[in-house]
Amino acid sequence: MADKLKSRKFWLAVAGALVVVLNDGLGLNIPKDAVIALATVILGYIFGESTVDAVRAYATAKFGK
Repeated sequence: MADKLKSRKFWLAVAGALVVVLNDGLGLNIPKDAVIALATVILGYIFGESTVDAVRAYATAKFGK
């Protein structure tokens, strides 16, 4: 669990969820288009980093580097 707390992917997911929840719950009046754009950027980063991590794990397992 301690490794998850150091993960940039984890913290970006938490921040994105907080923006959505706080915008709706507290009425921050952030335009929905901006919230969707932020979520899209965060998801793109998370998926991109996950792909890099998967390729790195595969290369390490296959080639030992």
